[in-house]
Amino acid sequence: MRSPEDPALGAMKPHWPSVAIVGVGLIGGSVGQALLARRLAGRVIGIGRDPQSLAEAARLGTVTETTTDLAAVSDADLVLVATAVGSIGGLLERIDAAVSPGTPITDAGSTKARIVSGWERHRRRRRGRFVGGHPLAGSHRRGPSAADGDLFAGRVTVVTPATATPAADVETIGGFWSALGSTVYVMPPREHDRLLAAASHAPHAVAVALAAATPAAARRFTAGGWRDTTRIAAGDPGLWADILLDNAAEVTRALARVGRVTARLQAALERRDRRAVEMLLVRAKEARDAVGS
Repeated sequence: MRSPEDPALGAMKPHWPSVAIVGVGLIGGSVGQALLARRLAGRVIGIGRDPQSLAEAARLGTVTETTTDLAAVSDADLVLVATAVGSIGGLLERIDAAVSPGTPITDAGSTKARIVSGWERHRRRRRGRFVGGHPLAGSHRRGPSAADGDLFAGRVTVVTPATATPAADVETIGGFWSALGSTVYVMPPREHDRLLAAASHAPHAVAVALAAATPAAARRFTAGGWRDTTRIAAGDPGLWADILLDNAAEVTRALARVGRVTARLQAALERRDRRAVEMLLVRAKEARDAVGS
């Protein structure tokens, strides 16, 4: 892995005359706002299926122009796909057929192995230069109104090249995310999916399980702890179903680790073993404290 402190990933402030963003919700809209606020692009073309969402994105200033025609990527110097993970592979095929040869393309999908391998199967005939990306920033909110031009500042973005991806393409896409304020790490797609299963996908599943398991009669007594722990369970169910199923094998392994620790805690409680309970609590506190606030 390497971070953008490496001069190859953003030492010079880049500029793209025209950037196309497919999907102008939270992530796509935030990228558009950041590009315009930082003067990294002259034109930001918002592309989507819903004219109302596109109109809202334009009204909020997240893009400079909008269209429902995916062929508009032909005018772009860089293309970002910021849609649900289940649609990214098909969109990349259509985008690749429309872009000018050599156009850099990236995405913001939360899973990477399937998306990258789909692209790599036809690498030799590709017009575009795709490198997968995943900004680790977001919210349970959605839509253009949720966009925030500072969303990526100080956050991590993972860039996931394939073995055959040229170094220059990795530097271009790493530089893009770095210019938006991200700290960029580079790793293989499968390593990304393994680590994010533990750090993001399984935690979401645990939050879902906790929220679903809480009896209705107890909800009126929930306070900050329950709300903090279950906040992410309020995310878009369709979007998260795509993520969990696309990374099912790694999420299952991560959940099994959670289950083993939960079983140890349950057993310690059944034995009234205070020392074992405290040891688990200390271990969890140390792990949480290591991450910071």
